[in-house]
Amino acid sequence: MKIQDPRQPDAPMKISVFQFKIQNSKLKIQSGFTLVEVAIAVTLLTMMVLMLYGSFHLAERAATKAAARAEESQKLRTRQEFLAGYIRSAYPYRPTPRDPSVYFSGAEGGLEFISSLSNGLGGRGMSKVRVAWEGAGALTLEEEMPARVSPPGSVSSQASEGGYRNRLVLAEDAGALRMEYLDSQSNVESWVGEWDGRQRKALPRAVRMTYRDERGEDVRWTFPIMMSALTP
Repeated sequence: MKIQDPRQPDAPMKISVFQFKIQNSKLKIQSGFTLVEVAIAVTLLTMMVLMLYGSFHLAERAATKAAARAEESQKLRTRQEFLAGYIRSAYPYRPTPRDPSVYFSGAEGGLEFISSLSNGLGGRGMSKVRVAWEGAGALTLEEEMPARVSPPGSVSSQASEGGYRNRLVLAEDAGALRMEYLDSQSNVESWVGEWDGRQRKALPRAVRMTYRDERGEDVRWTFPIMMSALTP
């Protein structure tokens, strides 16, 4: 290969093949990536992968929590509807035809009454229902069939004879239970902490239940009594 020397226009410049190869290899080295650039690229790629993994992990946890919360809400609604069916069907049961008193005993910590609904027998027949709060534990509902109520002042031995009992846990680890009763004998809305059907000779208009669940959140249910209008 011949190249003219700029200092001597008429004299050709000679470049050896070895020198040409060295110059060509230097150009190739200068056009590549340095070790620092490669390290920076790998670091940025690792950070992007970690960020994407963190985003997917947070999204998965949020979806799991939402599904668990939805399932718990569905269970809560099912228990609420189960209890509402009994209370709405509270019956103004009288121990004897001559006795005007109604079997309904309500306090702040629980209530006991006769319902015309019996889920244990497929909705047929009357049952004695008891809703109770076991201290700082579970809120339970107990159904007894057939409904046995002794007249005032009498002692009955039927409680231990046959029958069917069904027990359901409405809420676990419930706390601060409070039950109130809407006065059916008042012209204004008045909620009271106790209701004795033997003295009032009537059912309350509604039952309101408030308690604190296992997450520390307040839950309030209000159940109207459909048959309260049948009592004088």
